Amino acid sequence: MTKQDAPGKHAQPAPSRHVYGPRQVSALVPALVRPAFRRRAPATAQVLADWDVIVGPAIAAVTTPRRLSAGTLAITCPGPVALELQHLSGQLIERINTHLGKATVTRLRFVQDALPTPPPPPRAKPQAVAEARAAVASLPEGPLRDALEALGRMVLTRRPG
Repeated sequence: MTKQDAPGKHAQPAPSRHVYGPRQVSALVPALVRPAFRRRAPATAQVLADWDVIVGPAIAAVTTPRRLSAGTLAITCPGPVALELQHLSGQLIERINTHLGKATVTRLRFVQDALPTPPPPPRAKPQAVAEARAAVASLPEGPLRDALEALGRMVLTRRPG
């Protein structure tokens, strides 16, 4: 029995060596995701990604989850909504934990702040409207032509320049 195999002694991990050639993807994944998980835990990332599914579209429209730390989920919302959500906090915690599959959130903390307003959709430039109409001029009248013209206006409006 060597020193590493002695009971009560912790085995030292072997120094990593460079293996050239094909390796399993599972051997590469931990090194790739470690930096991302340091910044945000997997449960937090899942809550952020699925927020509208978890709480529903009405609540998701006026709230934004911010941070999950030590079982406390911080949620940003306007002042009047915070009061209403305090009354619903038990149900929200239950929904979040059910979605995650385990009791991760034990408390909600509401941060009162105005939600950022989304930027207005870009206006169609007169030149874009004319170009889109010209592009579909050879097509017969109907819903397909109208849809293609609308698509052309949108693409030409968002184009830089």
